[in-house]
Amino acid sequence: MDIDFIVVINLLNLDSYIIQLYMKIAVLVKQVVGSESSLEISQDQKWIDDSNATFVMNPPDNYAIEEAILIKEKVGLGEVVIVSMGPQRVQKVIREGLSKGADRGIHIETESLKEIDPLYTSKVLAETLRDENFDLILSGLQSDDSGMGQTGVLLGELLNMSTATLAIETDIDQNKIRVKRELESGWFQWVELESPASLSIQSGINQPRYPSLKGIMGAKKKEIKVIPAPQVEKRQSISEIFVPKKSKETEFIETDIDSTVERIIEILKTEVKVF
Repeated sequence: MDIDFIVVINLLNLDSYIIQLYMKIAVLVKQVVGSESSLEISQDQKWIDDSNATFVMNPPDNYAIEEAILIKEKVGLGEVVIVSMGPQRVQKVIREGLSKGADRGIHIETESLKEIDPLYTSKVLAETLRDENFDLILSGLQSDDSGMGQTGVLLGELLNMSTATLAIETDIDQNKIRVKRELESGWFQWVELESPASLSIQSGINQPRYPSLKGIMGAKKKEIKVIPAPQVEKRQSISEIFVPKKSKETEFIETDIDSTVERIIEILKTEVKVF
């Protein structure tokens, strides 16, 4: 494993020493529109008009931050770095993470989040974070706006890291990274990973802490490194955003079974467009 260790030597007794694990952990945090904000489609119908929206930290990311801090507290040494991508306003959620106990922040600056898909985001993150050599990268289950849930896994693959999703428990010590994953139908799975690793954290894994007044004041002095987003090819474009027209129409198909099936398939293809 490539996890760093720090050897602490007792100068009074050189025959005894303690090996402590040092974990360098990144937490991916996204700023999203608050659930109570009223959104309308922009005039060019290419995006939403968020000029009057309230922006908040993506709720599932709170669990990833808490888990990173708990891991750091357990191993004793290390740092937690909050990473976010977007315009200047995303520094608000970075500061929120710092106020909870993270050590520093990285702001990947881009003016627009239009036409950003998980692969593009992951490539930008990979290019930016590659030289940081993180031992762990944690991300929330998914974002409240797009709900893709792919960025953490894609980033791990691009950085040649072990990956695991739906983590509901972590067990990290000097020799291993063990993750308990939530599966379907009430089943669970323990997996052992090599370091470095990228984990998607399931919501509910812990109880996220609230920032203390001391933490809020201290966050103002912590470093946020601003890095322009590297040039990465976008493979997704938005042609139009629109609200589906509501209509009520009933069609009675009174014919033989074969003709009825053909008509249903035609409706599904041309009107409902499920194929």
